[in-house]
Amino acid sequence: MAKKVGVVLAGCGHLDGAEIQEAILTLLVLDRAGVEVVAMAPDKPQAQVINHITGETMKGETRNVMIEAARIVRGNIHPVDPKIADQLDALILPGGFGAAKQIGTYAFDGVDCTVDEQVAELIRKVHQRKKPIGAICISPVVVAKVFEKSGLKVTMTLGIDPNSAKDLEAMNARHVCCSVTDYVVDRTNKIVSTPAWMLKTRISDVEKGIEKLVGEVLALA
Repeated sequence: MAKKVGVVLAGCGHLDGAEIQEAILTLLVLDRAGVEVVAMAPDKPQAQVINHITGETMKGETRNVMIEAARIVRGNIHPVDPKIADQLDALILPGGFGAAKQIGTYAFDGVDCTVDEQVAELIRKVHQRKKPIGAICISPVVVAKVFEKSGLKVTMTLGIDPNSAKDLEAMNARHVCCSVTDYVVDRTNKIVSTPAWMLKTRISDVEKGIEKLVGEVLALA
């Protein structure tokens, strides 16, 4: 029977949603492995909409996170529901500012951020069932925040930026520096992470790191 992996998307577009290249590469590697993907996103208005040409906020424009994320998966998407944890073999969160603006508020509030409660509960349930979690790009801050007060000290990477590492550790996680083509695995907690576009790089390098992350997640599942 094919493994079933949840992929949480946070909209569409790296400045205010899921990083499209990271999301597509994740989906591609999962498909090549014969995995059944369950794409999901929070069904709520975006906290911010960005013009991806100018980088400026589009004031007065409202978009729905799940409707935008549906663009990436040809409409095959579901609202985040923690109950689905029982059906999943693993969970992966691609990055992009959507993880830090729509799933969580790290982009606005730093280490004092919050996480969408449905997503947070899904992450907790997946972990409680000893199933692996993959966190790409900025998504480790979401995972760190979820477990901040749990007593767990999860190990992850945000690449090599010392300020990002400091923030991750301020949320009671352990940071490990990592190149874009590699990944970090916390075998105790079954959490795998890779920097992807946290580093100035190229899509071919991002693909190498994501392929390794997905492979490790599936090996732990």
